[in-house]
Amino acid sequence: MGKIRIIGLGAGDLSQLSVGTYRKLVSEENSVFTRTLDHPAVRDLQAEGVRFISFDDVYERFDSFENVYGTITEELIEKARDRDIYYTVPGHPMVAEKTVQLLLENGELEVEVEGGQSFLDDTFRTLKIDPVEGLQFIDATGFERGGLTYRQHTLFCQVYDAMIASEVKLVLLEDLPADYPVTIVTAAGSDRERVETVELADLDRTVEVDNLTSIYVPPASGEILSHQFQELRAVIRRLRGPGGCPWDRKQTHASLKKYLIEEAYEVIEAIDEEDDEHLADELGDVLLQVMLHSQIGEDEGYFTVDDVIRAVTDKMVRRHPHVFDEADMNEEEISRNWEAIKQEESQNARRDSLLDGVMTHAPALLQAIDLQKKASKVGFDWDDKSMVLDKMKEEWEEYTSADSQREREKELGDFLFTIANLARHDRIDAELALQETNRKFRRRFAFLEKEAELGNEKLKEMSLEQLEDWWQKAKEKERTTE
Repeated sequence: MGKIRIIGLGAGDLSQLSVGTYRKLVSEENSVFTRTLDHPAVRDLQAEGVRFISFDDVYERFDSFENVYGTITEELIEKARDRDIYYTVPGHPMVAEKTVQLLLENGELEVEVEGGQSFLDDTFRTLKIDPVEGLQFIDATGFERGGLTYRQHTLFCQVYDAMIASEVKLVLLEDLPADYPVTIVTAAGSDRERVETVELADLDRTVEVDNLTSIYVPPASGEILSHQFQELRAVIRRLRGPGGCPWDRKQTHASLKKYLIEEAYEVIEAIDEEDDEHLADELGDVLLQVMLHSQIGEDEGYFTVDDVIRAVTDKMVRRHPHVFDEADMNEEEISRNWEAIKQEESQNARRDSLLDGVMTHAPALLQAIDLQKKASKVGFDWDDKSMVLDKMKEEWEEYTSADSQREREKELGDFLFTIANLARHDRIDAELALQETNRKFRRRFAFLEKEAELGNEKLKEMSLEQLEDWWQKAKEKERTTE
């Protein structure tokens, strides 16, 4: 069983190789394996008689870098079964070399790593940056937007070609403006070193890149990153902190209750208006309420927004085993499983009653429907719609025959509760249906006001017959425009 000796070629020509490394390579009788021939040191060593076997063709055979690196690793292990082999890589073997990591994880063969000058030191010198200020070192061939932190220096390595540069650009444009300056550094520290700063939008258009190219993104300001969650969190923390806003600092969970309700209804209104811009604005106002409550929780030492996010994330994963555990379920099974998980969560919450989960501060109509849904789960429900209609007639008769105001209030409540039950049996969202009627009333009444204004009349001085006539015109107008 052989051994794999990995040698780093540095970021430039032979001047970056140690004398000992240079002598090992030029005295090697067998061919030396190399990840790529596209490197200045490889060309210099070839001129001195070193024979190389590269894996450049592997890049052409696969569409993903994962497959490329896996194949290179497998072929190297196979070649080393019978003899010791040398394997060279650009830069330092322990810096941005996935094949090296895969070989080190392999338990079959012995692997030795010999030094090579990393391009990082020369890149820091060229860019005049200090990594102690905070540095993200990112493999451009495989990263996610969510992992980027733009407050630090960011360096993308392995920008092999224009396609990778384009992919980096497209991700960065999700968070940074098109004219944001980025710097392209190629062959840092060698006689081929090239440095050029361009606008982000031109990253893949005007600059030539190769396997020695890196892209540097300088730290961004809070103004540019105002769309990111951490910036919002910092703003809310400052508003609630010393020297912050007096109004925000004095708020409590109780004092903010009415605002959360108002903002939620404004979201519903924006949805009904089908106004996306308005909806985005109103959702932001709801998010503001969540952030304020979370900051109050943090200030008082009870919970933070991290706890809020963790709770909802865990809940969504737990309630969707058909997604995250890849359980095979049809739609009916998914619904049953969802209810079973919620029931288990309710039991863990130690509720004394099945109805304890119904919000007591929700609008009365929503409460009524939710109470009925909960009760129906244990069979306390009408068997069909006709029984609900009979109950409605009964409640209406009791209302009309009530003798006192208090009795009428109680009977009217019973009648409305039965109407909510009817809506549930007909699978109608009673809350949304009533909201639609309210909007309809607003439109028609606005028509009356406009007609009165055009006729230089006042609504309160008009007869009910005239108002009813205009009301019918408003209804007719709606029918012709639908």
